[in-house]
Amino acid sequence: MKIVVIGSSNTDMIIRVPRIPRPGETILGGKFFSAAGGKGANQAVAAARAGGEVTFIASIGRDSMGDQALQGFQQDGIDTSCVYRDEAEPSGAALIFVDEEGENSIGVAGGANMSLSPEKIRACGRVIESADILVMQLETPLPAIQAAADLAHAKQVPIILNPAPARPLPDELLGKITILTPNESEAELLTGVAVTGFESARKAAGVLRERGVENVVITMGARGAFFASRDMEAMIPGFRVSAVDTTAAGDVFNGTLSVALAEGQPLEAAVGFANAAAALSVTRLGAQPSVPRRAEIEKMLRGR
Repeated sequence: MKIVVIGSSNTDMIIRVPRIPRPGETILGGKFFSAAGGKGANQAVAAARAGGEVTFIASIGRDSMGDQALQGFQQDGIDTSCVYRDEAEPSGAALIFVDEEGENSIGVAGGANMSLSPEKIRACGRVIESADILVMQLETPLPAIQAAADLAHAKQVPIILNPAPARPLPDELLGKITILTPNESEAELLTGVAVTGFESARKAAGVLRERGVENVVITMGARGAFFASRDMEAMIPGFRVSAVDTTAAGDVFNGTLSVALAEGQPLEAAVGFANAAAALSVTRLGAQPSVPRRAEIEKMLRGR
């Protein structure tokens, strides 16, 4: 199960507060901690802990945050031979507020993530072309994502694209995507359809499939995930848990989904596997510290 993840690596600086501050407002009494994060890195770690053989393609600074990130990847058994060190830009950082309900508000300074270029992607072309599945998000420059999609599509490597943070995407790119995994707000930005339940998710997925996406999975938080393929549409229910921090739930979903699919699980079962992993993650603080391991995910599924 060779999984290649392309994306961002950040250090998350997190403050737990009673509620998310309004513009111009200061809230006292929060608790601070830092943790490894970044959408790409989170997905790579999630795939590795779920049992995947993972190579991560990314750009980090030559600084202490980059050193710590690299050490963490290696501890999780991730191949870091395609992690570039930027001499000019600092490693990416995210400032995160988390409220008492586990909801969050995030600002990201991309730093070295923004220097991940098509040239760097093509230098790792053999790794991408020999993968069982490619996973990407949108916290790195779009030209690099498009270059990777071109390489993978030419060799018929399945591509999961998590379109987050939300932004418009060209049909040329969408036509190469095997599975697109937006949440409700990302699906609305891409389709103009406000996703509030099964029927609206079905409508949004139809728009995306008309634009060339082969399969669509719309994540809907605690309600679960809707998926639409050529042969089937269904809502896969989520798990009832007490949320502490939702920061990396979508990343955990995507990383573990890639493992289940690489193992040959059908999309319906793979979505259920990913739902369980995401539910576990929101019961813990931090991005990568919240990522569950394979045994925990399987236990969650057995307990349903």
